[in-house]
Amino acid sequence: MPAGGRRERCWSIRAVLIVGGSGFLGAELVRQAAVAGHTTAATYATKPGGTREVTWHALDLRDPGSVEAVVAEASPRVVVNASSGGADWAVTAEGPVRLAMAAAKSGSRLIHVSSDAVFSGTRVHYDESCLPDPVTRYGAAKAAAETGVLLVHPDAVVARTSLIIGDGQSVHERAVHELAAGTRAGVLFTDDIRCPVHVADLAAALMELASGDASGIHHLGGSEALSRHELGILIARRDGLDDSRLPTGLRADSAFPGALDVRLDSRATQRKLRATLRGGHQFLTPAA
Repeated sequence: MPAGGRRERCWSIRAVLIVGGSGFLGAELVRQAAVAGHTTAATYATKPGGTREVTWHALDLRDPGSVEAVVAEASPRVVVNASSGGADWAVTAEGPVRLAMAAAKSGSRLIHVSSDAVFSGTRVHYDESCLPDPVTRYGAAKAAAETGVLLVHPDAVVARTSLIIGDGQSVHERAVHELAAGTRAGVLFTDDIRCPVHVADLAAALMELASGDASGIHHLGGSEALSRHELGILIARRDGLDDSRLPTGLRADSAFPGALDVRLDSRATQRKLRATLRGGHQFLTPAA
């Protein structure tokens, strides 16, 4: 179901389970949930996070028994799936479906985080009504998860997002620092365009969707389209790096598979949110 313009009825989250809580986005979700006073449980694959107010559970999304046991023990009102398994089909495609089945069985709402990698870039502009047409194994796994999640849990939210940026901790920001320092090989593509979003904005939007009665597909990209090189320049300038040291190239001329220009149109979802999905020029302003 495409995101509409209506405001959602507000529910109390009470208890929330954040799957992938030790990851980059998951850690911010855990932080915001704890600050909001929700009873919070979170999962990890290898190492628990450091938030003390949270109950941590080891979870292997490839194991149906493990998934059901964790959901049953946490007994959440809402499950937010922020896990990341890359191109591992068992984790990225099948794991969320197992989680959706467990959430539906327990009567829990489900917010599943997906990716703009489900699109090929052929259309350039993608709203919630656009059908996935992935060109990578990761994108295919994400697209399969979307279909499976909504099949077994029709009231779930599938929230597609783009490149997630923080205040220095994301993989994209670390790559810019390493490229500027000359300690990393590679280039920043000038023809690879996305709608980067700040992790705090994304987490706030996800928690807001979790507190309402939304369902179906929602887009949560930042409000501005930027190439990876433009994004790198903004990161470098914010952090006082020499942006002239950032090497450039064309993805179209490289051996790296993937879409070129994918711009998530998030306006329909933004109209129903209080949280603001800022653009890169807003959240990457240099410190005064």
